[in-house]
Amino acid sequence: MNQVLVLNSGSSSIKYQLLDMADRRRLAVGAVERIGESAGSVSDHAAGMDVVLGELEGHLDRSALAAVGHRVVHGGDRFRGPTRIDDEVCATIKELIPLAPLHNPANLTLIEAARKAFPDTPQVAVFDTAFHQTLPVPAYTYAVPAEWRDDLGVRRYGFHGTSHQYVSRRAAELLGRRPEEVNVIVLHLGNGASACAVRQGRSVDTSMGMTPLEGLVMGTRSGDLDPAVSAYIARRTSQDAEETDRVLNKASGMLALGGSNDMRDITRGADAGDEGATLALDVYCYRIRKYIGAYLAVLGRIDALVFTAGVGENSPVVRAGAVAGLEHLGIAISPKRNAAESKEERYISPYWAQTAVLVVPTDEEIEIADQALTLVGGG
Repeated sequence: MNQVLVLNSGSSSIKYQLLDMADRRRLAVGAVERIGESAGSVSDHAAGMDVVLGELEGHLDRSALAAVGHRVVHGGDRFRGPTRIDDEVCATIKELIPLAPLHNPANLTLIEAARKAFPDTPQVAVFDTAFHQTLPVPAYTYAVPAEWRDDLGVRRYGFHGTSHQYVSRRAAELLGRRPEEVNVIVLHLGNGASACAVRQGRSVDTSMGMTPLEGLVMGTRSGDLDPAVSAYIARRTSQDAEETDRVLNKASGMLALGGSNDMRDITRGADAGDEGATLALDVYCYRIRKYIGAYLAVLGRIDALVFTAGVGENSPVVRAGAVAGLEHLGIAISPKRNAAESKEERYISPYWAQTAVLVVPTDEEIEIADQALTLVGGG
């Protein structure tokens, strides 16, 4: 048995891939979207699982299925790696819903539906937060009252862990070294964005915090913000905490600054001289540079700076802006290499650069499948 079905549930979607891990080949790829929305035809994630099963008809050989791998957004401080799912694990994911109220319920509903659909197949949870469970205490601790930290779980958890783990390992391989031998900074730049400092294969700091709102400027999220802003807005307007949270998560970031959460729109606008788009691009790249500097201080030295995810893999403008002025720190890119269109893993730093700058396409589904297969003894 060498096939793994990977299920990635968002708050209103299910993305799936069926992979043959013998040759790392995708047998089926698809998505079910607008789940639970008035304009959609799928009522919940359990019904979405039925749609997935229908779409897999003719592709799925149950006798060859070694595992079902689930991406779960929040594992709190309970899960440090891939975990075989049982009733106790489901109960713990349910307990953690307050930390991810939009995503963990959807993850749990899909897990329960998949367990019914594949009762004899091992189910494995791979948590976005697990890779960051190696953060040292000073890196994950917020300076807040003990009852917040101890009773309410207020701390840095970090996200995009599956992507950071995959990309940092691939970066080491590109350098011809083992993950335990290198320090890297990974920049996962998509509609959601985060930076991660990886020392010898282990996450030691990351920009997202207790929630995915902290850190870099994102498509619709503000990123780092003085926490007093929320109280100030509440005093000056009739906006309650729930609405403020919505604005910071869904109506801020590049959308608020430049009028779009799509970097392609922002880049075109900046090229055309649009002031909002130019400001958005400048703020976006400035925040990335700031985190690169901070993580250089954390790591002491780095062997590679790595760009990944939709923006990181496809925007030469952002990559150039993110490292502008860092040449004195040994970080530079080759304009020719940076501008070359490619979907492959590649160097974009010049030959003389002290630090390798890489573009490594992320592959969270392969990482989830690898972890699931290894856990159940198939890899």
